[in-house]
Amino acid sequence: MHVLICGGGVIGASVAYFLGRRGIRSTVIECAGVACAASGKSGGFLALDWCDGSPLEALARRSFALHGQLAEEIGGDWSYRRMTTYAGVAARVGRRTAGGSYHLNWVGDDVSLSQRLGGTQTTAQVHPGHFTQALMQAARPNAELRVGRVTGVVRDGDRVLGVDVDGETVAGDAVVIAMGPWSMLAAAWLPVPAVFGLKGHSLVFGTGAQVPPEALFLDYREESAAVHAPEVFPRADGTTYVCAISSESPVPLDPAAVVPDEGAIERLEAMCARLSPVLARSPILARQACFRPVTRDGLPLIGPLHGLANAYVATGHSVWGILNAPATGEAMAELIVDGAARTVDLSPFDPTRMPAARVRSA
Repeated sequence: MHVLICGGGVIGASVAYFLGRRGIRSTVIECAGVACAASGKSGGFLALDWCDGSPLEALARRSFALHGQLAEEIGGDWSYRRMTTYAGVAARVGRRTAGGSYHLNWVGDDVSLSQRLGGTQTTAQVHPGHFTQALMQAARPNAELRVGRVTGVVRDGDRVLGVDVDGETVAGDAVVIAMGPWSMLAAAWLPVPAVFGLKGHSLVFGTGAQVPPEALFLDYREESAAVHAPEVFPRADGTTYVCAISSESPVPLDPAAVVPDEGAIERLEAMCARLSPVLARSPILARQACFRPVTRDGLPLIGPLHGLANAYVATGHSVWGILNAPATGEAMAELIVDGAARTVDLSPFDPTRMPAARVRSA
């Protein structure tokens, strides 16, 4: 069997890895590069039980366990570690916060930390880009990467025979659409439900050893009264990642063309300077933006496409893409090879719960 995986982000890489563990050959087709979009520019935060009580509970718990296993089984360093996580509020400019329950020496006086959201048993992190690259590397020799743009599919009735890549047909026995928000492009050729892109902005600081493994989820109000929810993730490689300021900007055709909204990075820099004196004096290593894939009901699309015998989709994971990638890849490999997923019930994520998007072919 030869599986064609359209998309070189963390979901596509995870599907390739778990197919490879079953001895199944795959080709990952990516137009720009592995982890070139949200999989390389996200926070990489992991939580065991934050999805409890929702349809994502089993997927998240299985994936959290797999992250720990993969850190032991696969060679390479993607900065996996457990961490402690806090919630708090940043006061408005010129106003001090009331004393919080927790005091961290690298956090500014304007921040009040009132809640401990998780400890080392329930929250962790990875460097998302390095993790995605490690999955791809570990998938070899069963998986290969092909750089190119998918422009269509070749079908015979209810079966997909291959995909067109830059004018050339690549034959395969099954195809998986895992292109994040760019999965909408596939709706011109296959019955893929609508997938949208929610834009987020982030900074990466070089903080060295000044910040311990303590993640922050904060409420922040700008002078303009705009309210944001910055997230701060110190990493094991001596960097600290901070994200905030979302928008619904149009998704460009080329992932390499994604750039921050005008003024968003400057606002985020000002926010970080107030949140932490360490961030205020540390060099900024990256100023960036990415699009997280979202669906109408907030749940991912994981499963077979309507009316087709060998076409699948795995996308729409929103902010939990890095967390839920391993369990998604494992379940997709089971679905493709065995005809059904065993480790996780995929029925809540069945793509047929939504109508196919209507997109005209270019």
